[in-house]
Order: sequence, then C-alpha cells, then structure tokens
Amino acid sequence: MLRFVWRWGWRLALAWVLSSVALVLVFRFVPVGYSGFMLDRQISAWVAGERDFRLRQRWVPLRAVSRELPIALVAAEDQKFPLHHGFDVEAIREAIEDAEDGERLRGASTISQQTAKNLFLWNGRSFVRKGLEAYFTVLIELCWPKQRIVEVYLNVAEFGDGIYGAAAASDVYFRKTPGALTAREASLLAAVLPNPRRLRVDRPSAYVQRRAAWIERQARQLGGPGYLD
Repeated sequence: MLRFVWRWGWRLALAWVLSSVALVLVFRFVPVGYSGFMLDRQISAWVAGERDFRLRQRWVPLRAVSRELPIALVAAEDQKFPLHHGFDVEAIREAIEDAEDGERLRGASTISQQTAKNLFLWNGRSFVRKGLEAYFTVLIELCWPKQRIVEVYLNVAEFGDGIYGAAAASDVYFRKTPGALTAREASLLAAVLPNPRRLRVDRPSAYVQRRAAWIERQARQLGGPGYLD
C-alpha cells in the first residue's frame, strides 16, 4: 500500500506542478476573463441565494488604461513593486516585529502576491493557501514581466461587490472607459482595495477620501506614471 501511494503520489504531484506552470505560461499571453476570487464569489452568491448578483468584468489591455491607474495601485499597495522579485522582505519583517510588539498583524502582500492570490486561489486565510500564494507568486515573477503582472492585476482586482477589473469599475462608477480615468478617479479606485465590499467608490467615506488624497500625493512623490517605465 505504501509503495502504491508513493508511486501515484509523486506522479500526481509532478502532474500538478507541470499543469500549474503551463497555466501560468498561458496566462502570460492570453487575456484573463475569470479568476479564482470571481469563482469563489459566484459560488457564495449561489449558496446564499443572491439571485440578483452578477459578476461584471471585461478584459482591457494595459495600453488602453490610463497611466494614472497603475501608478495609483502601486502607490497604494506596493511602492517597491518595480524593485522586488515578488516579496517585500523588509515589509514582512516589519509586520512580524509589529505583531511581536502586540500590534495587530497587518498584511505585507505585494502586487505580485495579490495577483497570484486573486487569479489562482480563493478568499480566506490558511497556511495551505498562503503556501500556494507564495508558489504562484514565484511562478509569475519568473514567467511574466512586471508590466504583465500589473496588467493582470488591474483586470482581476475587486473594486466593489461583483465588480472586477478596471474596465467594469470605470464603467460602473464613472461612466467612462479606463483610458479616460483621471488621477483622482484612479486614486479612488485604489483607495477601496483593502476592503472593496465595505469601502465605496461611488459614495466614498471620509476615510476613503483621505486615503485617495494620500495615494495621489504618494504617486506624485514616486515620480508619477514614469516610475513604472
């Protein structure tokens, strides 16, 4: 029995690794129209009987998006994005030190990690999911250029309940294409990312407005859209 389990176990593991690598390579070139987080939200809506719920997402290439949005996302979520290789080691160390001092454990996820999580995994917290997130983060950093990571991220990020990606968010909230987003509008979208089902773009709270203003300042201090060139 042990010999049987070993023989088929390593074969299944190898098949999973090869298929995951192939999937990441395919998404290097193919537009992404669905994600693990979208599937997770759709299933939860079916289970809860939310008959009016619908997903809104439409792929848009990076060249068709206002340059104000990528820099706003980087300013808000991961200012060292052009410099690291998937993990911000310094931010992780600081978060651990703060937790050891009794402060609330805060996230230190990079845009690469969030892209891996949103695209391939599900919502929730567990060591298994965190391990898979790290695995897929390494894969996409090895296989994708930084521009592709940003492109996929802004197409799968959740900007409101059922609203995924820059195209859907621009249409729902501003009635315009993502290529016409202003710096202020891009900052408002980036400001709700910590909790897009509670924080609102269309009815921004005082917190969201303050955070959006901070993101605008940070984007300018980084050098504007040229920071990502």
